[in-house]
Amino acid sequence: MTRIPPNDLEMIEQAIYLPMLLTVLQRDVQFIEKAPFKLKNPYIRLIEKTMTDIQKDLAKAKYYMQQNKIKVQRLKSDEAFTMYLFLYKGYEELHNYFNPRLRTKTEELMEHYMLEKRFQSQTRKENA
Repeated sequence: MTRIPPNDLEMIEQAIYLPMLLTVLQRDVQFIEKAPFKLKNPYIRLIEKTMTDIQKDLAKAKYYMQQNKIKVQRLKSDEAFTMYLFLYKGYEELHNYFNPRLRTKTEELMEHYMLEKRFQSQTRKENA
């Protein structure tokens, strides 16, 4: 059982998932730059804009964690699980994350940032 409140746990998980998502998107940009697309720039701009949004949210999560004395460290990984150490206000907790779940959550976040967030901001612009 964790002592970490849900809001703080959400920030910790953002500090885990968002860097993973940035790595995936950086690799995708490299792939697109080398791929034989006729129109590469729109894809690259979309990914770069998405990366900027993710970096802003990651900075907010890191700031929140710093202000609340929260740290997260990746300890070890095998083919099935990745273990993290959460340092929360003087307490230590070990958490195992199932690797397929990490990938699924990263994919969900990618869809959120690339699709939902884009449509939300477009809708706000149209309604303004």
